[in-house]
Amino acid sequence: MTLPPEFHDIAKRVNNWGRWGEDDERGTLNLITDAIVRDAATTVRTGHRVPLALPLQQDGVQTGMIPGRVNPLHTMVALNHEMFGPGTVATSDDAVTMGLQAATHWDALTHVSHSGRIYNGRPADTITAHGGAAFSGIDKSRGIVSRGVLLDVARARGEEVLAGGHAVTPDDLAAAEELAGTRVRAGDIVLVRTGQMRRYLAGDKQAYAFPSPGLSVRTPEWFHARDVAAVANDTLTFEIFPPEIENLWLPVHALDLVEMGMLQGQNWNLEELSEACAEESRYAFLLAADPEPFVGGTGTPVAPVAVL
Repeated sequence: MTLPPEFHDIAKRVNNWGRWGEDDERGTLNLITDAIVRDAATTVRTGHRVPLALPLQQDGVQTGMIPGRVNPLHTMVALNHEMFGPGTVATSDDAVTMGLQAATHWDALTHVSHSGRIYNGRPADTITAHGGAAFSGIDKSRGIVSRGVLLDVARARGEEVLAGGHAVTPDDLAAAEELAGTRVRAGDIVLVRTGQMRRYLAGDKQAYAFPSPGLSVRTPEWFHARDVAAVANDTLTFEIFPPEIENLWLPVHALDLVEMGMLQGQNWNLEELSEACAEESRYAFLLAADPEPFVGGTGTPVAPVAVL
């Protein structure tokens, strides 16, 4: 089934191919300049640090719906091993097996393709079984520090958790922006809270996974108009799931990652941040969210921290 004309119309309006040169592999992260980071640092007032990552554990958010995306399996490979002989300093080592998009993570620009292409018009077959992503791997997305803005859509709507069938629209984003009391601007990293994470934290990961509120296919244009550097939210699928347009699966992924070149983050725990922002009546902060630099990776775990 081919992508519908509606998708291609939006794709043309948000396309950033060539904007930062034919060789660019970072997309909208180019919008995070040194001046943007200096300005972001001025948002720190109390120094209150809010971690946004879920614990890496075997009973994680993945349900098995996506083949190969396994929750972290932690294994000890050495226990108090006196490698230099009896009575010497002993070491304990461990290893982990997991899907790079299993828990709180960034999607690299190469995570999805459409029509045989990835970001900046490169062929999708530049992603290979042995080498991973030859271009725009997650290792090219280093140094993600900027002003973060929480768009607390659930709070703005007076709800604890958005309904599973709720597609977050540009109007929702605008209402949350009004609640935040600050305008989203170029180089910002936007965090969109739906409240869906509450379902996982309550112990029901099936309800967390499906059905899920998420971003509408109309939101990429809103982010493109504001020159947002990256967007993350508190859901498994990022966009509404099942899709708002019948049989159009993962269109927001394709528009954000492929057309716009904008990183997406999923499974971010925004609950403590929501409370902290509401208590302090401010929704902008310094956000540090550097990816683990897996060479050729199409995604990576991340442990973001908001500093208020």
